[in-house]
Amino acid sequence: MQATLKKLNFFVEDDIRGEMEALVPAGQRTRLINEALRKELLRIKRERIHKKLSEFRIKTTRLSDREIVTALRGDRKRA
Repeated sequence: MQATLKKLNFFVEDDIRGEMEALVPAGQRTRLINEALRKELLRIKRERIHKKLSEFRIKTTRLSDREIVTALRGDRKRA
């Protein structure tokens, strides 16, 4: 299935535009921009998730290995 494309208008710095025009053929620029945005959005999502997990880790009490194993065994017996 082909992705639906939507035209966006935004600004890029002259040096970036120049490099892109010099290095990337005209027919492949949309793909380049989409891939770059996809990678950056994934990085931002991972960064946010990492921050949330780090905050969660600080708020929770630490359990020993024995406590974890005991809890898992208890859960397995209930299932």
